[in-house]
Amino acid sequence: MIAVSSITAVVVGLTAWAYATTPSQLRATNRTGAPPQAVLVDPLEFNVLGINGSFRQSATEEFFNPTNTTPPFFQVLHHEFLKILGPSATIRAIAANPTFAFAHEAPIWVPKTDEVFFASNDGGALGMSDIDHNNQVSKINLQDVAAAIKASGPGVAPVNVTATKIDLPEAIQMTNGGTGPFNGKLVLINSGRGPLPPSIALVDPAPPHNTTVLLDNFFGRQFNSLNDVKIHPGSNKLFFTDVTYGFLNHFRPPPLLPNQVYRFDPDTGSVRVVADGFDRCNGIAFTPDGRTAFVTDTGANGGFLGNNQTDPATIYAFDVDAKSNAFKNRRVFAYVDTGIADGIQLDAAGNVYAGTGDGVQVWDSDGTLLGKFFLGTTSANLVFAGDGRLVIMAETAIYFAEIAAKANKLSFP
Repeated sequence: MIAVSSITAVVVGLTAWAYATTPSQLRATNRTGAPPQAVLVDPLEFNVLGINGSFRQSATEEFFNPTNTTPPFFQVLHHEFLKILGPSATIRAIAANPTFAFAHEAPIWVPKTDEVFFASNDGGALGMSDIDHNNQVSKINLQDVAAAIKASGPGVAPVNVTATKIDLPEAIQMTNGGTGPFNGKLVLINSGRGPLPPSIALVDPAPPHNTTVLLDNFFGRQFNSLNDVKIHPGSNKLFFTDVTYGFLNHFRPPPLLPNQVYRFDPDTGSVRVVADGFDRCNGIAFTPDGRTAFVTDTGANGGFLGNNQTDPATIYAFDVDAKSNAFKNRRVFAYVDTGIADGIQLDAAGNVYAGTGDGVQVWDSDGTLLGKFFLGTTSANLVFAGDGRLVIMAETAIYFAEIAAKANKLSFP
């Protein structure tokens, strides 16, 4: 989830920031093997800005685009990013509605129908949801996207495929996270609204979208506002984050619990805390082998408290205990330069992708920033739709990237 103030800054328009330097001091040029939309930026060319350099003052209202390239494009910061992209990579918008943040979070790809489900912004700018109004879950058919792209002809012109709203029962309030399918069902994680509790639910992707709530309390206390969820490879248990953004965005009562990460076993009903000590835990993901967990801390986004760029905008890595599944050996994996790291995914090679203030940023398994799917606006989450297809949520738009990377498994068993 992105705090209200951050989305507002994006909607108003982030400032395209560039160096006050001569072209010879900082160049980004396409090189052999790079796709046409790739712009290569050599870190050695911006390590020193000099006494007359132009320095960024804000992580939320300015972004790093030293070439002033018009988005969307691939900003390549390391040669390994070209392997992720492949020589024929493309990126374009596939759906847009400038007056409605319909594409915020909870992206889930359903292989059987080639559809991606997702949720609108809950409580933020242009979300059309608040303490009196629920957000909405929609879907987009990627076969329709492929047909629209084919009809658009050569190039990477945007297309605008219609997203379809789905009707869900009252128990589903302010959906913000999702994963799966799990036993053929969507796993939706819901922040709750007013006195209506946050919950984890299974939803049939086929109409009439029969729904089963799996969990809506921690030993009798409501969670704060559940945020994101992943299925742990191997154990098939659900791991989810709970954070105070519902309260900070004015649609949930004051919190009753710390900001924490939980494990839920749907077979036994057991629920336990596996990690704490966050400012605001948010996105969660696992390596393909399930041995390492990643959790984003979006403390820099404070809802009605405002942004504080001295607070975390950080991805932490943890070892997952083989027996208890507790998260151990916490360490900094990455800190983002623009906005915060929100929703997070991995590819089959273990590279880490996160929605950030300028699009999607990508790190290798050691935490080296390789490059960005640069949108010039905030992305809160993304999902692989099979190998080579990346679907990116960008509030008032959805972007589609065709790349070389292969997908990490999210559907279980």
